[in-house]
Amino acid sequence: MNILECRGLCKIYKTRKQKIKAVDNVWFSIRKGEIAGLLGPNGAGKTTTIKCLCRLLNPTSGEISIYGTDVIKHPRFAFEKIAAVLEGNRNVYWRMSTKENLRLFAGLHGYSARQVKTQIEELVDLFGLREKINTEARFLSRGMQQKLAIACALIKNTDILLLDEPTLGLDVEATYEVRNLLKQNVAAQGKTILLSSHNMGVVEHLCERVIIINQGNIIADEKIEKIKEFFKVNTYKFEIKGEIDDTLKAEFSNKFLGAKFVKDKTKTAIYIDLKDSMRIYEVLDILRKQNIKLLNLQSTEPDFEKIYLKLVKDEK
Repeated sequence: MNILECRGLCKIYKTRKQKIKAVDNVWFSIRKGEIAGLLGPNGAGKTTTIKCLCRLLNPTSGEISIYGTDVIKHPRFAFEKIAAVLEGNRNVYWRMSTKENLRLFAGLHGYSARQVKTQIEELVDLFGLREKINTEARFLSRGMQQKLAIACALIKNTDILLLDEPTLGLDVEATYEVRNLLKQNVAAQGKTILLSSHNMGVVEHLCERVIIINQGNIIADEKIEKIKEFFKVNTYKFEIKGEIDDTLKAEFSNKFLGAKFVKDKTKTAIYIDLKDSMRIYEVLDILRKQNIKLLNLQSTEPDFEKIYLKLVKDEK
């Protein structure tokens, strides 16, 4: 069942001199309980799309529906069904404590005092905020602020959670914590999540499906594994004894686009991307003819980040 549908979404910003089309005829749908990633370079239209979905921006044209209800005509329905954490660190009130922020966001949605108390107790434990419950948000670390922002969104208890760059500006440890929190706790609650991110590791870890947007247009919408399979190119590392001369390097470079050579003390590693594994024998044949001894051969799986960069580059 599709919980969220976006049909022909378009957003144009007008200036005195020109019209800027930030989002251009975007179509996609999200199933109930699905975790989908929205990827794209800076200025691709990710944040504009998310702001239109949660009705912080009015689209120029197109339709957005939740459970079949047109939320452009009925924006209040979107406010009831969607919670969002937007890019940046202004999702919570800085001069209020962790507890006060959670109490405020819960109160805005009409929960009773008893319900609010129960939810706060659950969320501060779930997000590891117990020791910071009386600390003002401005004194929290960037990672803690982001955890608090997500907790404030969850206290609304909506079906849909929109996350715009949830790990932006976080260090490695905080990124890991937020990523695992979303996977093990938020997703486990059956929430429908759409998140945008520049972090390929976060997207691969959390999302089954990815929607790639570039220059306001959707250029790919598929399960990550299917995209990998379609663009499957394994990187092979041929380790040989000694080094190779410039003539042989040129031969490899002509036959295998993007071949790389890394010299070590007593050996050289040749890195070659191959879509057809049978071409390994071409490499071995070249080495055999030159009487070059192969020490080791290794293969690595397709890199999703490389695939993403290729898709975006090809669409420019």
